[in-house]
Amino acid sequence: MSPDDPDRASGYGRPPKANRFRKGQSGNPKGRPRGKCNGIPYEAVLGRKVLVRDEGIESYKTAAEAFLLHLARKGLAGDGIATRSALESIEVARSSNIRSNHHQVTAIVLAGVAPGNPNAALLPLKMAHRSGGRSNTARVLLEPWIVEAALGRLGARRLTTTEQRIILNATRTPHRVNWPSWWTVLSEKDEVGY
Repeated sequence: MSPDDPDRASGYGRPPKANRFRKGQSGNPKGRPRGKCNGIPYEAVLGRKVLVRDEGIESYKTAAEAFLLHLARKGLAGDGIATRSALESIEVARSSNIRSNHHQVTAIVLAGVAPGNPNAALLPLKMAHRSGGRSNTARVLLEPWIVEAALGRLGARRLTTTEQRIILNATRTPHRVNWPSWWTVLSEKDEVGY
């Protein structure tokens, strides 16, 4: 056989005759491994961390958490379909957590808090809101629901007008608080008569 023989010629795209696949023989005899790429890669997409801005506070959440938070907000705004979808997603997550029994601690985070300064705990718990951005002069104001809960725990005790003014000035949206019947101090706008 001469080197010009087409059966012996080899090179790019023409492997040597001895290494070519036989007729009827698969090029991938073992096939695709079982369990590899069987479905949609939910974990790869929904497990990715994304940056979420919530009332001026930035935090990283998984895409699944961010999507569920978005659905919950739309549902609270009155969107019935979003409400139904959010509730179904929450139930699915709850049932899978109960079945998988993954209640293990994965990380312990220690955060130092200055004595007398609860802001480091109030902000992440959404009990307070930072007004004025992240500047050094920003004020931390209490959310209305936490003010109502604290006033409900007073029982028969009544606050002085000075204490009432302090609480009123420390509340983010005082007009949304259901003040108790004994409350006497109004907001400055109400006292001036705007």
